[in-house]
Amino acid sequence: MTNSPVVMAGVSSAIRAVEEDIQFASRSDAKVLITGESGVGKEIVARLIHQRSRRMSGPLVTINCAGFPDSLLETEMFGHVKGSFTDAYRDKRGWLELANGGTIFMDEVGEMSLRMQALLLRFLESGEIQRVGSESRLSAVNVRVITATHRRLLERIAEKSFREDLYYRLNVIHVEVPPLRERLEDVSVLLRYFLREFSTLHKSPEPDITAEALDCLVSYHWPGNVRELKNVAERLILRERAGRIGVESLPHEILSTRRRIIAAPVAVPQASSVGETLFDRIVKGRESFWSVVHEPFLSRDITRADLREVVRLGLEQTRGNYKLLTTTFNMLPDDYKRFISVLRKYQCHLPFRQFRVIQPGTPDRAESEPVARVS
Repeated sequence: MTNSPVVMAGVSSAIRAVEEDIQFASRSDAKVLITGESGVGKEIVARLIHQRSRRMSGPLVTINCAGFPDSLLETEMFGHVKGSFTDAYRDKRGWLELANGGTIFMDEVGEMSLRMQALLLRFLESGEIQRVGSESRLSAVNVRVITATHRRLLERIAEKSFREDLYYRLNVIHVEVPPLRERLEDVSVLLRYFLREFSTLHKSPEPDITAEALDCLVSYHWPGNVRELKNVAERLILRERAGRIGVESLPHEILSTRRRIIAAPVAVPQASSVGETLFDRIVKGRESFWSVVHEPFLSRDITRADLREVVRLGLEQTRGNYKLLTTTFNMLPDDYKRFISVLRKYQCHLPFRQFRVIQPGTPDRAESEPVARVS
């Protein structure tokens, strides 16, 4: 539990958009779902929403759902009564009770078991808490719920490992935090912020950084996102006492990436449409249609024209065979009917015959036409 001030450093348009979402979310008590890769700063977003809301004077309780086994997570969330299990020597309040009047931030909610998801859904519907080992329920608590995950929950729903009804309960306000590699203009701002922070912490003078070293850091891919950059900044403070950070001071993994970039031949970039970029992610990157195209389309991040282009490119590759698209688009075979249903619902189902290349004497096979019946 903490109410210590936090900041979100950055100058990119992407991080400004996140700031706008934070401001919007802080005006109400609606549930918030924060998504993004590990290390992008989802907890910072949750803390900022709490600190700017009318609940700022109340507690902020943080729980990592991936850090506890099922039985322990239940007692930590809901509490328990004395004698309910071995070592339960007294009644204990759970995190939801402790967050009464404030906010609970549940990180990695996508790691919850289906049983825990059902218990959380019951709480969200009633606001009542039943401690482990108790036969009665406590009075409803007044808690705002903010959740976060690095998982693609729509994919988890398709896999039957996450409850669809819980997803829509949690996803009232959605804040997507982009990875650092998509906002590299923030690297220098974040770096100087962390260098200043760790200089104070370790009682060391804040060092200067050479232009060449900064260029290396800005061009790095940052697979660990902001968390990795923060770690690098602390290492530089602890290692360099001369007051200057040069290329030679940088970690091995960053220098290795720089050498590969220098050694690689210079390629002339080719302009790609949104649809072509998404198609390449699916086919070359082996990502799923549901996460790359369907989910952004529902969030209105891409247009119907983009969706149609992806389908067109896929049909060109399969010669009009919709069933083969389930494999091409990295979907499960059972997703075929759902896929066709989505295309028809949003008028993105294209006539397959224009993509057929029929050799003389080859019969026109009707199985290329989707036959899924959509109610």
